[in-house]
Amino acid sequence: MRSSIALSQKIGQVVASMAKPISIEVWNPAGKHRVVSTKSMPGTRWIRLLTDADCRLEICTEKKTILDVEDIQALIGDKCDGLIGQLTEDWGETLFSTLKRAGGTAFSNMAVGYNNVDVNAANKYGIAVGNTPGVLTETTAELAVALTVAAARRVVEADQFMRAGLYDGWLPHLFVGNLLKGQTVGIIGAGRIGSAYARMMVEGFKMNLIYYDLYQSTRLEKYVTAYGEFLMSQGEVPVTWKRASAVEDVLRDADVISLHPVLDKTTYHLINKDRLSIMKKEAILVNASRGPVIDEAALVDHLKANPMFRVGLDVFEDEPYMKPGLAEQKNAVVVPHIASASKWTREGMATLAALNVLGKVKGYPVWPDANRLEPFLDENSTPPAACPSIVNAKVLGLDISKL
Repeated sequence: MRSSIALSQKIGQVVASMAKPISIEVWNPAGKHRVVSTKSMPGTRWIRLLTDADCRLEICTEKKTILDVEDIQALIGDKCDGLIGQLTEDWGETLFSTLKRAGGTAFSNMAVGYNNVDVNAANKYGIAVGNTPGVLTETTAELAVALTVAAARRVVEADQFMRAGLYDGWLPHLFVGNLLKGQTVGIIGAGRIGSAYARMMVEGFKMNLIYYDLYQSTRLEKYVTAYGEFLMSQGEVPVTWKRASAVEDVLRDADVISLHPVLDKTTYHLINKDRLSIMKKEAILVNASRGPVIDEAALVDHLKANPMFRVGLDVFEDEPYMKPGLAEQKNAVVVPHIASASKWTREGMATLAALNVLGKVKGYPVWPDANRLEPFLDENSTPPAACPSIVNAKVLGLDISKL
């Protein structure tokens, strides 16, 4: 496999905009199909896949973290076959109509979620919407575990203490935290990521499990049962599991609660003042799903009133901003939406996003199972001639691959 792309294929240009120029990087200038990416993405495979398929790839190089609608309209221009975007962008009526007028047929989020996308607007203009599932599960679960351990053992506080030169000797009460072994971990949302996190906590720390989900997670239950039987065979106390009938049961019983629901009208502010009040005083709350699942202002008040309560957050209600007072709480561990930020995962996301757009531009069918995308991720083989994951494929009547 070619591991790099010749620099002679890349040139810098500027796209004229109504307000100001938008700087871009161009690969394969003579390519037949114009594909735009609103951000540079990790790895080079995604670039090679597009340019080898006769695509002219334009990558926005603006030093601006979040592009506004006008910026993206300028990037789309008069002709654009497909576009790769980011979850921070507002993809609605305006952008999809602009993309349609430019001849575009495909948009892909470089994310598994697409809360930033008005899929109905995309349907209206006949534009396929891609996402990137299947590569974030373990990576996101690992980050949730890291937040859990950091909060439980007060790692960030201790790190800051050391860096400030305040450590002058061991003390019995210095940064005493919570032991995880043998405690109860609670999961709200036992899908792929929630179940992966549960398995890591159960097997890694021998924690008991309580979970809430609209659907029974038989596979997770069997996993915990089998691990409990193994522990018994070794003369150890077995772990147990329980499926809760309500969210409140998880909040009352668990020592650690990790949130993994989808974000919709039913889960907006799922964790609010009332539900925070029924949690244990020394509980640990972790969120690596979507920020608005938690009423962040209520959380700040709860952290202030309960110094032994701890939280680990990867996402925020008004991202990229935090609610006033959150940054000052020592019992909060906060990181900037990095749950998917492992090299393998981010490069895989870039590859899937590129292949979603490429597949639609080339007229390929849609892959039949978005949960099994391994054939697209093998760097040593040619990916299937299919779009990995199109969320509105059924509405648009797109063909399904027989591969």
